[in-house]
Amino acid sequence: MSLKSTVEKIPGYNSLVKPLHYLQAVRAAKKFDYPAKDLRVIAVTGTNGKTTTSFMIWKMLNTAGHKAGLLTTVGWSEDGETLHEQLEHMTTERVEVLNERMAKARDAGVEFLVLEVTSHALSQYRTYGVPIEVAVLTNVTPEHLDYHKTFENYRKAKGRLFKGAKNSVINADDDSAEWFTEVANKNASGEIITYGIENGDLRATEIELGADGVRYSCGDMKIRTQIPGKFNVYNSLAAVAAGKCVGLSSVEIENGISALESVEGRMTRVRAGQDFEVIVDYAHQPDALEKVFVSVGHGTGFKGKIIALHGGAGRRDHATREPRGEILGRESDIVIITEDDTRDEDPQEIAQMFVDGAVKAGKTLDKDLFVELDREKAIRKAIGMAKAGDLVLILGKGHEKTILRGDKAVPFEDIKVAEKVLKEK
Repeated sequence: MSLKSTVEKIPGYNSLVKPLHYLQAVRAAKKFDYPAKDLRVIAVTGTNGKTTTSFMIWKMLNTAGHKAGLLTTVGWSEDGETLHEQLEHMTTERVEVLNERMAKARDAGVEFLVLEVTSHALSQYRTYGVPIEVAVLTNVTPEHLDYHKTFENYRKAKGRLFKGAKNSVINADDDSAEWFTEVANKNASGEIITYGIENGDLRATEIELGADGVRYSCGDMKIRTQIPGKFNVYNSLAAVAAGKCVGLSSVEIENGISALESVEGRMTRVRAGQDFEVIVDYAHQPDALEKVFVSVGHGTGFKGKIIALHGGAGRRDHATREPRGEILGRESDIVIITEDDTRDEDPQEIAQMFVDGAVKAGKTLDKDLFVELDREKAIRKAIGMAKAGDLVLILGKGHEKTILRGDKAVPFEDIKVAEKVLKEK
């Protein structure tokens, strides 16, 4: 076990180091002369959908002729054109890196900055000195409770973004919509726009879901995404609302959202001429897994066999492991449990928690439930079991370029490994 992970287990550790996080944030902001102060910042937070929503907003702004920078889990751009890979295993970078990249965006002359923001980042003051023109909420379900301890603490952390925002965009169909709207009402000096399918100022109607994306009407707009999944109705609605907040026209919003072809590791189809589907997605929380199956599972009328591969990261969300295993067992025909970023935890112990959940859902070990802790071998096994018309879901790491084993980051990309195996097959 590393010294860092041992220290982090000290009771009250996160609270004890908050003053240090604050000082680090102040120092980094001053070092780069508060780089975001002259930028129009759109900040996106939520449990799921942050990255895709951020990309949609970024693409929409640049397509409309507004130079926009981007900082997300998947990648970052200082100029609206060049997209750099995000190599760190975190969404909102360390304050030094974050401020350095914001400074590059400022120096490149961008007008807007689209920033993906996590609860950790808000708790640790990483966005100190960043003025928020538009705060966007995708949704909130329990996550990172190993860090925040309670859902209420987790929600309060995300609420901080809306306390300092001029305008707010809130998912009206989310269970916490009223809570966030109340926070925004107390602080917003501009607009508060809500969105949803059942509720909200902006609503999606005439929804069509397809393998090539989603289509729906929203007022006078006809919205089309090139990314599939019902959750992308919500993600794109959040982008529509953000576009309205900054003054884009309906045509600019329509064109911008339809221009985004894909987001790496977000419902990414891997094609090599095979007669079955392989999809790689970043889903690693119960709510995200549920959303994947709602979009492409048997409930959609899919008739083939679903083979799902997933694992759990070390030192992350222990309480969600068995529930995730249960979701996989319930929604898939075959489940393969494998490694994720195990860090200094025993991968076999992590896997057992997932197995317990899958067994609870009716799966039987070595019949329709398998454990293969080598992720590449697990991907080979999943693809090797697929027949014509089947679906292989490779879940949990998405866009990531490395896998953390112990204290080492080993190069590994789900998409590239899947492509290699498919070509060999």
